[in-house]
Amino acid sequence: MSEFDLRPAEPTDAPRIALWMAQPHVHRWWQQSWSVERWAQEIEQQTAGEHSTPYVVAMDSEDFAYVELYRVRHDRLAQYYAYDDQDWGVHVAIGDATWVGRGLGRRLLSAVADTVLRAEPACSRVVAEPDAENTPSVRAFAAAGFVQHGELQLPEKTAVLMVRTRTAQEV
Repeated sequence: MSEFDLRPAEPTDAPRIALWMAQPHVHRWWQQSWSVERWAQEIEQQTAGEHSTPYVVAMDSEDFAYVELYRVRHDRLAQYYAYDDQDWGVHVAIGDATWVGRGLGRRLLSAVADTVLRAEPACSRVVAEPDAENTPSVRAFAAAGFVQHGELQLPEKTAVLMVRTRTAQEV
């Protein structure tokens, strides 16, 4: 995936992911500051199911981010907008704070969306639902080609529905 190495997360990644999720810049938005054991279970459950797949992202052989790709039709997000059966969703957390503020978020989001759209010909949209108060995240999605499609009132937050649509060049 161009400059990034995206690999499926494994239970052995749980210590690193748990550490990232406990970082203040991640915990504020994810609220998943769980134990290593809980993260290992989460990764096993996601890997075994059809709903989502967890990934660890590296650049220059250094792990720095956590990504979840999910099928919207299997997610609670499907209750909040007129989804298409082939829509994919993405969650991204740059866990290592030393990597934040360097423009990596937008580049990573763009690369992930491009990869999903290339790999899934029936998919015409990749979506995300960052917290409306998470201005850096919303800006990163916009810089990656995602367009705001209004706000969604989810149980734990007001989210901005961000949508990256397949372009004519990608058809």
